Formats: sequence, structure tokens, C-alpha cells
Amino acid sequence: MAAIWVALGGAIGAVSRYLLSGWINTSLGPGPFAIFVVNISGAFLIGFITTLTQDRFIIDPHHRVFITVGILGGYTTFSTWTYETMQLIQNGEYLRAGLNSGGSLVVGLVAVYLGIIAARLI
Repeated sequence: MAAIWVALGGAIGAVSRYLLSGWINTSLGPGPFAIFVVNISGAFLIGFITTLTQDRFIIDPHHRVFITVGILGGYTTFSTWTYETMQLIQNGEYLRAGLNSGGSLVVGLVAVYLGIIAARLI
């Protein structure tokens, strides 16, 4: 039963990623920024939701898995991030590739930390 909930959450997350990244690409033009926004917001949300549901408002572990593994697992997209970074490298855009990969890592860690702090303030 847990796998079904993870699959349902994954579908919700994947559709959310598709809609948000599509909107960003339409608004700002194609490029890695859309996936950067998705991954950073996902990092914040996993820090926030996990801390909130473990420390402040205890919820059933199955519900937490639905949200974190299912929804957020389907929402964030490491494979797309690495592919887009490789495309930048292959196109000779080394600075953008470095900013995309390094920025995603550093800002992602900050986002998780801020999510944890925000959840603890509630």
C-alpha cells in the first residue's frame, strides 16, 4: 500500500515540476534556471516538511513518506539537473555549467537549512 501512495505522490510532484518549469521556461526562456528553481524549492520544502512533521506536528510516517518520497521525489529532478549541466559543458558554456552545478549544491543546502529553521519557528 505504501508503494501506491508513493506512486500517487510522485505523479503529483512530477506534474507540479512540469507545470512550474514550463511556466518559468515560457516566461524567461529555456535554460537550466527552471530546474534550478524546482530543485531549490524542493530542497526548502523537504527541510521544512520533514522538520515540521517530525518535531512540531507529528504525523503518521506513511503520510510523511507520501509527501517527501512521493511528492517531493517526483517534484525535484537530479537527473534533469545533471543532464542540463552536461549540455552546458558540451556547448562550451563552462561558467554557466559551474554556476548551475555549484549554485544548485550550495543554494540547495541553504534552502534545506532555511526550511528546517522555518519549521522550527512554527
